[in-house]
Amino acid sequence: MFVAAGFRPEDEVICPAYTFFATVTPLLFTGAKPILCDCDSNGNIDPAEIEKKITPKTKGIVVTHMWGVPCQMDKIVKISKKNNILLLEDCSHAHGARINGKIVGSFGDMAAWSLQGPKNVTGGEGGILVMSNKEFYYRALLLGHYNKRCRQEIPNTHPLYQYATTGMGLKYRAHPLAIALAFETFKKLDAYLSIRDEYANKIQKALKNVPDLIPPQIANNIQPSWYALIFQYRKGGFQNLPIEVFFKAIQAEGLVEADRPGSTSPLNLLPLFQNPSELFPIYKSNPFSYSPGQFPRAEQFCQNAIKLPVWAKRKDSGIVNAYIRGIQKVAKNYKQLL
Repeated sequence: MFVAAGFRPEDEVICPAYTFFATVTPLLFTGAKPILCDCDSNGNIDPAEIEKKITPKTKGIVVTHMWGVPCQMDKIVKISKKNNILLLEDCSHAHGARINGKIVGSFGDMAAWSLQGPKNVTGGEGGILVMSNKEFYYRALLLGHYNKRCRQEIPNTHPLYQYATTGMGLKYRAHPLAIALAFETFKKLDAYLSIRDEYANKIQKALKNVPDLIPPQIANNIQPSWYALIFQYRKGGFQNLPIEVFFKAIQAEGLVEADRPGSTSPLNLLPLFQNPSELFPIYKSNPFSYSPGQFPRAEQFCQNAIKLPVWAKRKDSGIVNAYIRGIQKVAKNYKQLL
């Protein structure tokens, strides 16, 4: 997606500070500079922060619909159009999520989805890239393919056709079996999402009387895909019981799929975004460096996050109930942990 957009070392691309790192790391191969932005209360990139970061060098905005909850796309689309900036969507958590009935991935200039193992639609590995601009499509083909497909789909009158045989020398296409598996899952996606929504709502309703666990804030026009259900552990909650103690207690109840996501963290805490030039020498002459403390909301969101799985089949109702009972038990008896 970033190669298709034609980003270059002199460009800046606004990116979420809180996301899985693979939203942004491919940008480093173009030499463009990632400009990180803090998050809103759901962990998604904050539109107000985007506006603060726009400069004459800004060529793109990339957003991630974190954990399946769509970003504030109405505001972000207006910002991108007002400033004539490309808008790119990472929908890897959000297969089938919608805003006012419109599916995520259809708001920007390009969008990408992961089909990796635990995603809502999976082929084991692989991915999907969509765009409406043919020029972007031809460049994406030349990065991910070569020879037959490039020669078949890039017009022989186009200036890029001369590179069709070799492409850029790489091959990123998914295995056909992975795509076949994902294609079958897509046929059932709406049914799966309906069940996920039912379970997510059931969990939130059951825990609404636990004030120190804060659920996502979902507007009426938003339909998440619930890749996961993220509760925020209220600072000072349960009479200052550390989140680590609370989390170990719910895992001790058998809730082993509950998680405190670590690799999905504020990017400014990762060495690659503190000192990128060791792996990407181009940034010796075009440096950027982030450090802890720069994105306080993203860091707080990550520190206070408790991630619960959201199941997608009717047969899983028993385990959903078990998770609810386990969390309720720990919340009710937390004083024993103080």
